[in-house]
Amino acid sequence: MTDTTKTDAADARAPKISFVSLGCPKNLVDSERIVTHLRSEGYELTKTHAGADVVVVNTCGFLDSAKAESLAAIGKAMAENGRVIVTGCMGTEAGEIEAQYPNLLAITKPQAYDSVVEAVHAAVPPAHDPFVDLVPPQGIRFTPRHYAYLKISEGCSNRCTFCIIPHLRGDLVSRPANEVLREAEKLVKAGVKELLVVSQDTSAYGQDLRYAASPWQDREVRAKFLDIARELGELGAWVRLHYVYPYPHVDEVMALMAEGKILPYLDIPLQHAATPVLKAMKRPAAQEKTLDRIAAWRREVPDLAVRSSFIVGFPGETEADFQALLDWLTEAKLDRVGAFKYEPVKGATANELPGAVPEEVKQERWNRLMAHQQPIAARIQKGRVGRRVPVILDEVGPTVAKGRTKWDAPEIDGTVHVASHRPLRAGEIVTVKIEAADAYDLKGTAVGSTATDA
Repeated sequence: MTDTTKTDAADARAPKISFVSLGCPKNLVDSERIVTHLRSEGYELTKTHAGADVVVVNTCGFLDSAKAESLAAIGKAMAENGRVIVTGCMGTEAGEIEAQYPNLLAITKPQAYDSVVEAVHAAVPPAHDPFVDLVPPQGIRFTPRHYAYLKISEGCSNRCTFCIIPHLRGDLVSRPANEVLREAEKLVKAGVKELLVVSQDTSAYGQDLRYAASPWQDREVRAKFLDIARELGELGAWVRLHYVYPYPHVDEVMALMAEGKILPYLDIPLQHAATPVLKAMKRPAAQEKTLDRIAAWRREVPDLAVRSSFIVGFPGETEADFQALLDWLTEAKLDRVGAFKYEPVKGATANELPGAVPEEVKQERWNRLMAHQQPIAARIQKGRVGRRVPVILDEVGPTVAKGRTKWDAPEIDGTVHVASHRPLRAGEIVTVKIEAADAYDLKGTAVGSTATDA
């Protein structure tokens, strides 16, 4: 006779959760927080829906295509398990979800951490074991061990006509500086070598707090873009800034980049260059000033990499507007460019604008923009051939490793293919001599361990 007492007790102690996280890195941070909370209460994560007591789907609802992906993920979870909790941005449209999936256990809104946890408790109560430490100090993360997203604020106070983020997540709410720094310190102590700073509007950090100071170690630190960047730069990890609007005070962080405190990298969501389109988007219509600002940054930090994203086919965009964007890109010489075809978003005011651009025109313009940018990026990349640069390794294979330079963010930018005469480890930072380049990726050979740029 088989004794199942021990097994049954173990199962009682460890209810299983399957978790799906969709959308942007900010959403991923939300998922990590939810999972960290649940894990601290004794829940285990399982990779399969079929073996879980409940499935949680953290949805994205920014674009129609993202909504479709979210609904498909919910459908898959319902088919494979049937006990499903939905949260995230699509949670604001509960009626649309319930119309397709009326038997969901619960639907909660974005950032509603307590509501998600309560829904999980209702579906499968926790079984605590007070003698086991279930959560590491840095929490549970979905990224590789060597890098982590650090969200410094939530929401956005801008009112861009194509965006519904303020509706989904509210106005800007910044975290106190000491709370951000405590989290960052725990991550670095746990082995994180790259902190990717994210929010909806990173350079607006602290405005809602009136830049209030909070105690950190032996001093007070203001909740301000420059101050938080400076303090993060003292932790000994790579610090990469994302979603930075080109406000004048961004100039102040160039000194930190020049000193090597933070990476010479800025992710700036510019969206367009033609003044009429920017005005229709309710974006700052001063791209000439942006050009001047980028030029000034590069004089102070010659190695600066600037990435941006642009929307083509916005309502009212003329051929002249699009050509103005191409001309601007020629002059700006951005290192990395992403482009998106305009897609209506339910609830966005841009939907009411006249001059809808036909889909075939959007596609044609997207093709032209990417073809236009490719030789610009290729020239920049080829200028790095012959240099010895630090590379953080993301994957290690039997003969070639894949990594990133200080000019490349994970998942969105280029890759360095690294050959080596010695074994390499994921998460290691090595010096690589760059030997070849194309518009997106670099190839080289590891010539040393942790690294200086030459």
